[in-house]
Amino acid sequence: MSPSTDSRQIVIFDTTLRDGEQSPGCSMNLDEKIEVAQALVDLGVDVIEAGFPITSVGDFEAVREISRTVQGATICGLARCHPKDIDRAWEALKSNPDTRIHVFLATSAIHREFKLRMDKDEIIKRAVEGVKRAKGYCENIEFSPEDAARTESDFLCRVVEAAITAGATTVNIPDTVGYATPVHFAKVISNLVNRVPNIDQAVISVHCHNDLGLAVANSLAAVENGAGQIECTINGIGERAGNCSLEEVVMALRVRGDHYDADTRIQSPRLVPTSRLVSNITGLHVQRNKAIVGRNAFAHEAGIHQDGMLKERTTYEIMRPDDVGFTKTDLVLGKHSGRAALANRATALGYHLSGEHLQEVFEEFKLLADKKKEVYDADIAALIEKRMNVTDDQWQLVSYAVNTTGGETPSVSVTLKRGKEEKTTTFTGGDGPLDALFLAIEQITDTPVIVRDFRVHSVTRGKDAQGESTVEAEYQGSIYRGRGVSTDTVEASALAFLNAINRVVAGTNSSEQTA
Repeated sequence: MSPSTDSRQIVIFDTTLRDGEQSPGCSMNLDEKIEVAQALVDLGVDVIEAGFPITSVGDFEAVREISRTVQGATICGLARCHPKDIDRAWEALKSNPDTRIHVFLATSAIHREFKLRMDKDEIIKRAVEGVKRAKGYCENIEFSPEDAARTESDFLCRVVEAAITAGATTVNIPDTVGYATPVHFAKVISNLVNRVPNIDQAVISVHCHNDLGLAVANSLAAVENGAGQIECTINGIGERAGNCSLEEVVMALRVRGDHYDADTRIQSPRLVPTSRLVSNITGLHVQRNKAIVGRNAFAHEAGIHQDGMLKERTTYEIMRPDDVGFTKTDLVLGKHSGRAALANRATALGYHLSGEHLQEVFEEFKLLADKKKEVYDADIAALIEKRMNVTDDQWQLVSYAVNTTGGETPSVSVTLKRGKEEKTTTFTGGDGPLDALFLAIEQITDTPVIVRDFRVHSVTRGKDAQGESTVEAEYQGSIYRGRGVSTDTVEASALAFLNAINRVVAGTNSSEQTA
């Protein structure tokens, strides 16, 4: 299923790396962000919001590195209507020839009164100043009146008109708290189309949150009424209940092109690989019954459905599994497979391996192939992500030993290293061997956390399948997720916990360096 050449083309603005990363526990390191950004380019995303550069040194460096290395999409940075924010955003973006600065300022009465303590005239003045300052750096400027869905119609029209006059080329209308309904949001957009005299000089964008489960429906209602850009995320991740789901809104436009007469540049067979990439990196699992990319999205259990499918697929399927990237084959590699086969399969799964990174993953692959008869796609993905999670400034597992007997207190010995530093501890105590292992790691890293969730399941099938462990840890009120994979489930659990600890350390260092 390919995009129609006759339909109105809707710009897809992906904010997985900015709003999506604001999901509790979804922070990504630099290598992970670059991998996701490249996957978004392969997917056909038009604009990538790479981050909010003023918030921290880490966010600034991520936006700057993505700007330097990723080509094929417009790279965008977010900024409040503050001079320092805008200057910082441009500093991060300037190495890329195709950039956008996205400035925002709240406009609703509740935000004006309780958050900003500004009147309407001051809001318009700040918005105009912010757009003009950004315009001094680049031509492609987006302006968002935050909480637009709850902003008075007349005032919203005034702000949008002023922002366009100041130089905004895109005006984004956010439903910041997921308050709108499709009929309500359609009126918001049509009101702007009909009442803002210079609206034809800018693209109307929408950014819908999913607090009432209506983000996709509201975005589609906006398209019906003149919106030309949709802001969304992979798997719908984001703050609170998340954002408009990219895969759902794209396929709704494509499957129901007869109704919307609009389409996107998205290469839909890349949807499932990109969904799985983001899920694996963030640790947020996709629910089985999620539309488009869930494991059950094309499963037919009821007998009457199965009978209809056998007679004619379209009786119960409105799109084909391969349209969105589900494949019937799971290519099996073994110990005789070479680097080229591994690199080729990695590319098909949405990853980019080359040079030293390819060699490191290939060596891990050979070790795994010696332990397992068959290496599946999920095994390969796990190996790649394992290497992405390792940097010299993070704690790495060197060795461990667990001694436990039923009814007796467990004892563990753990050795970790960070750069040239190596530490070993022996710990006796805890409620079982894994608890003892986690407590020993906390002791070495001096990072006490509260484990809120801990799960282990198989990555692939068979007795020799790798075990995947996921840990959700709380530290000073914030949630951090970790993931580990190994043929040894105890080691997988240690790796997952250590991954979460490393994210805690990275997050703490980042917040301490906030600009």
